Amino acid sequence: MSIPAAREKFRSFLTKKGLRVTSQRLAIFEAAFAQPEHFTAEQLVDFARAIDDSVSRATIYRTLPIMTESALLREVDIGSGEKFYRPNAGTPNAQVAQVVCVDCDKIFEISAPFMEWYGSTVSNKLGLTPISQRLQVSAHCDAFRRAGSCPRRT
Repeated sequence: MSIPAAREKFRSFLTKKGLRVTSQRLAIFEAAFAQPEHFTAEQLVDFARAIDDSVSRATIYRTLPIMTESALLREVDIGSGEKFYRPNAGTPNAQVAQVVCVDCDKIFEISAPFMEWYGSTVSNKLGLTPISQRLQVSAHCDAFRRAGSCPRRT
């Protein structure tokens, strides 16, 4: 989905939910969609304020669930106490697996089309219908183990 199409989807979703389309929410959208990597809510505060300095931390924390509910953002929990976010590129329901480097918290996403088949097959055998699934692998950085530093750590 292109950024203009995603922006229009966001506007429509807000209107459908009875929420106002404000300059702060649009700044949050623009900041989120400008990020090439996963980001936290706290990082998004800085990114959005660079666009519109009136964006509040509270507005960020209220807008992120709206953006995830609308499938514009994907929320990733790596068990560190913080949630990470990333714009949904392409199909909102595309199955992805995450590989998390525990040395630098870098999140890699890979296409995992087998997940839908596997989830359905296992659930059906148990008489269940899957509603969500995720595959997340935690891994150590080989370079960190060899050299003592992770090249991806910022």
